[in-house]
Amino acid sequence: MTVDKLKMHSSDLTEKNVDLIAELFPTTVTESMDAEGIPQRAIDFDALRQELSSEVVVVEGAQERYQLDWPGKRAAAFAANAPITKTLRPVREESVDFDTTKNLFIEGDNLEALKLLQESYLGKIQAIFIDPPYNTGNDFIYNDSFGVTTREYMERSGQIGTDGERFVTNTESSGRLHSNWLSMIYSRLKLSRNLLRATGVLFVTIGDAESANLRRVLDEIFGEKNFVANIVWQSRTSISDDLEVSPNHNHVLVYSRDRDHLAFWGEPLREDEYTNPDGDPRGPWKLVPLDANKPGGDTHYAVENPETGQSFWPPQGRSWAINPRSMRALMDDGRIKFGLRGDSAPKRKLFLAERNERGDTRTPSSILIDAGTTKSGSEEVARLFGQKGVFDYPKPTALVRRLLSYATLGTKDAIVLDFFAGSGTTAQAVLELNLLDQGTRAFILVQMPETTAPESAAAKLGYATIPAVARQRIRLASDVLASTVDSADVDTGFRSLRIDTTNMVDLQVGPDDLVQASLAGAVGSVKSDRTDEDLLFQVLLDWGLDLSEPITVEGAGDHRVLAVADDALIACFTDEVSPEVVRAIAERHPLRAVFKDAGFASDAARINAEQIFRELSPETDLRTI
Repeated sequence: MTVDKLKMHSSDLTEKNVDLIAELFPTTVTESMDAEGIPQRAIDFDALRQELSSEVVVVEGAQERYQLDWPGKRAAAFAANAPITKTLRPVREESVDFDTTKNLFIEGDNLEALKLLQESYLGKIQAIFIDPPYNTGNDFIYNDSFGVTTREYMERSGQIGTDGERFVTNTESSGRLHSNWLSMIYSRLKLSRNLLRATGVLFVTIGDAESANLRRVLDEIFGEKNFVANIVWQSRTSISDDLEVSPNHNHVLVYSRDRDHLAFWGEPLREDEYTNPDGDPRGPWKLVPLDANKPGGDTHYAVENPETGQSFWPPQGRSWAINPRSMRALMDDGRIKFGLRGDSAPKRKLFLAERNERGDTRTPSSILIDAGTTKSGSEEVARLFGQKGVFDYPKPTALVRRLLSYATLGTKDAIVLDFFAGSGTTAQAVLELNLLDQGTRAFILVQMPETTAPESAAAKLGYATIPAVARQRIRLASDVLASTVDSADVDTGFRSLRIDTTNMVDLQVGPDDLVQASLAGAVGSVKSDRTDEDLLFQVLLDWGLDLSEPITVEGAGDHRVLAVADDALIACFTDEVSPEVVRAIAERHPLRAVFKDAGFASDAARINAEQIFRELSPETDLRTI
């Protein structure tokens, strides 16, 4: 054994503080040179100031540091942090099983959606899959060309002055084709990291045009240590003759929220790899090596074949994976074979039944050649809608299903997020996974209200927007699943929500800003077109409650009462709140209760409501809007 020396000095608090900052704000960690010219980890204080500032911070100083930079990056960081006055409004007529489903479909800008989800889903998402625009310069249903004009790029990057005089000679810098795309993806990925669980996984598909830049952005936002893999997916099988090399692949960049706690599973075991030539009562098995790359200690010794007397040492530079006592125990248990013919190095029997019992999986390959193609994805959509061309270049469910299984095989109640939902492939993949393994995964999809092209197949079928296409795809896929025998327990519904302006007119303070049980002074005017369910969802957001919690509509006196998740929250937004209604709600001892401030006829009525709760349910968190 080796004996380590005592450090004989206190901990390096600076390093510990850098570790803490890196966990909170990984985008602020960079590299710089010390006095001897040796690279060392450092904090970019300009970036840290930006994280803690409510406005765009101007860079100070010219010290060199390792970083990915582009015109608009600081504005993108500011955009991610800036608050918005938006809300989510439920749309029952576009939903399926609104009252019971755990799935959400959000229509609206995904940057705004990610901000709205921060409280309710902070650290709750197990898997994020996104297929963002690839910045190819082509016109898809997504507006995926993020290039700007040469003039706009040069002004923003400081290459020309206000008088148009050029500061540099390279006016056709390719950066103008990258900057806006990077700003778009940067702010969204920055917000998405907050939503992942410590065990969570992010999957991003991307083409060659931005794969290198995207990886550096992800390294900055998630931290290089949280890179898991770059999976190369064979996206097409036909050869294109219009380029020097046919582009037949896409990248899937995989990052963890925290590599030390990452939950990641592999492929299902292949039963055809296991046989039982010796009739072992424990069933089929296969042989696996017993040597390891850890020479030294108690693991370098000879193992004798008891049948032939032949001795075997571990391969050169390696050792056995176990010590002599463990080796002997395995031999006594009949778990060691010296090859199938008894004339080679010892290997261990790995039994299929025991591996299945443990939930073991095969380690995935970084190359996927059997997970569908873009063509098969298009064919899937065509089969569902009965017509080709409804959506261009959708990812196949086989790919998304495979990736999500890596992240959720052991957490079958996981929440899956896709904020570039497109045609809704991720929703269908989640439903199919749940059908395959009796899981209860839930999905949250976000899609911008992009209009379909006037002459497109989708428009001719009556779908004016991409969200309308995606919602219909989920319905159609659910109908296909419903025809299977084992689909009864699969949640195929979804709550349709739409991002909109706040429900309040000139609202100065929100429910989260009020002191507990203090109702006075919280006066707000509700917009005339908003319902009590609209108000309820804004309250759910402000309180950070799950947006898929079951909601029941009840009567208390002559007024509608909305109860959420077995009285975790009770809301009554009537214009005339009577003492009887207040008392009936207080007697149920809800964790939270909320009323419309204008529903109380006077200050005395509000004070009376406070008193009723103080007497009957003092534990209730009481608020008004």
